[in-house]
Amino acid sequence: MDTVIIAGCNTSGCVRASVIDAFSYGFRVAVPEDCVGDVEEGPHKANLQDVGRRYADVVSLDDVLEYLETVRRRNAS
Repeated sequence: MDTVIIAGCNTSGCVRASVIDAFSYGFRVAVPEDCVGDVEEGPHKANLQDVGRRYADVVSLDDVLEYLETVRRRNAS
């Protein structure tokens, strides 16, 4: 395993902490933007921008699903 995909609630709390932990352990981190959220839009956007700048690739759900399909096909061969 080399990549961690993180989804969940509270971008300013649990999601951010999980991103930083995964990054600290040397994993590539992806955050599907449409799969995270927070109570307040401002902190959500600010934290998403910050983790995207420093620790993770903030991508669409479609990008993540395409990546997973590529991995599945590669492992099936």
